Amino acid sequence: MLNVLIVDDSLIIRKNVKKYITSLGHNVVGEAQNGAQAIEACKKLKPDLITMDITMPDMDGITAVKNIRVFDKNVNVIMVTSHGQEEMIVSSLKAGAKGYILKPVSEEKLAKSIGTIFKEYNKEVGDSDDDLMDDLDD
Repeated sequence: MLNVLIVDDSLIIRKNVKKYITSLGHNVVGEAQNGAQAIEACKKLKPDLITMDITMPDMDGITAVKNIRVFDKNVNVIMVTSHGQEEMIVSSLKAGAKGYILKPVSEEKLAKSIGTIFKEYNKEVGDSDDDLMDDLDD
């Protein structure tokens, strides 16, 4: 189980991401509304994973990732962004993010992104044991 920090200026997005993260069996240890709050929360909570919006007031997600990596080089961050922000996605990855999700966020997108970073959670949402059943029929 991962301890996750959710960072987004939208309460609705934070609630949805929290619902998906808990549904996937992980623990939400905190939430933040901007990059500055994310830095402080990360220092206190030491999450395994951060979901970070790129565009937020006060401090954007890219700047926050750069600042967090100063004190936590191994931080795992998945950026959450809208279509049409390809340049910002590239900047985020260069800043140290490990992946990104395009809005709208879904449980499936989160599961895939988490599984890419943490191989032990690499089971797709919706996977079934149908392949096992097919093998048994042979």
